[in-house]
Amino acid sequence: MNKTNHRLRELFNHYADKTASGEEKQELWDYINDPVFSNEIDVLIGQDYERPHQEKGMNDQQRAAVLKNVLGTGTSIKPASTPLWPRLIAAASILIIIGIGLYFYKTDEQNRQETAYRQDVSPGKNKATLTLANGEKISITDVNTGNIASQSGVQISKSPDGQIIYEINSKNSGKLQFNTLTTARGEQARLRLPDGSVVYLNAASSLKYPTSFASLKQRSVELSGEGYFEISKDKMHPFIVRSARQEVEVLGTHFNINAYSDERALKTTLLEGSIRLTSMDRSEILKPNEQAILINNQITVNEVDPDETVAWKNNEFLFKNDDFKANMRKIARWYDVDVIYEANAPENFRFGGFLSRSRNLSAVLRLMEKTGAVHFRVEGRKIYVSK
Repeated sequence: MNKTNHRLRELFNHYADKTASGEEKQELWDYINDPVFSNEIDVLIGQDYERPHQEKGMNDQQRAAVLKNVLGTGTSIKPASTPLWPRLIAAASILIIIGIGLYFYKTDEQNRQETAYRQDVSPGKNKATLTLANGEKISITDVNTGNIASQSGVQISKSPDGQIIYEINSKNSGKLQFNTLTTARGEQARLRLPDGSVVYLNAASSLKYPTSFASLKQRSVELSGEGYFEISKDKMHPFIVRSARQEVEVLGTHFNINAYSDERALKTTLLEGSIRLTSMDRSEILKPNEQAILINNQITVNEVDPDETVAWKNNEFLFKNDDFKANMRKIARWYDVDVIYEANAPENFRFGGFLSRSRNLSAVLRLMEKTGAVHFRVEGRKIYVSK
């Protein structure tokens, strides 16, 4: 084991023994968020489960509860007199990394604040509303798999996994028509445009687009909210994404735009290729792993880790660089809840952690409470925040 791995083991042991300092905890989170160390962390967790009860301070029921949270709420585990942990860990070898963030805040029960929940809130779903050119609205969830409609020489269908697909079925594109795909709070959707480009829509977002690009010099769409784009290459027909305060031009690339109206900054993050961003009289060309932040018509470009930006597209929460209230807005959109800040609520703090967006609201709030800087009370679809 090299020097770096020795340090990882040391940090893990301090955390498991509840002797880690704040700086050591943050350093450990940095390891957790780095996929390079996923195998080492997997091994450390397995070894930690097998530690003697006197050292671990947990009985079989508590161990089962921890592993159940790693595997998911649907798993049933019964304590036994024989040592089952090696077999349970082996069974969880694929899933354990996905739930690793949940493990770290669940194992330290001694200092956990108890959250008051009158009722839990389920996560968002793959759901959206498609508005056709004639004004007809179609709930994507309610329609069966297969053909939905035909417009301008394009067939619109729904795939078995819920993706909306536009396919050209006629050389005659007809008159120019526009459709709009809209997600409410607590919804997300995926769309394949007639040129083969794929768009992921986050909660509380919309995308307006032509039903066919065949007769157009530019492939132009309008975004409100947040979308992740995988654009098919076509040098003769650049792809344009317009939002409230900017325009992004691409030829073929992967990028994310966060253009929510309740966010102070409009953020555009590039993962692959190259894009030109224009706002008012300013223009910037982004390279991979760069993010343009637009505030008050001023553009700032920084290098970023794109994993945090596109975590939502991978059905994950990854809390790393955003401030507290920005994270609460993410939670509010996905769980369709209102956030109410009480007089003593913290103004701002940062913390590290991640877990699946398929978890109930309580799992996310408990992760944040683990910092000791905030407390939540859930009543219906309202979250009350205090210190």
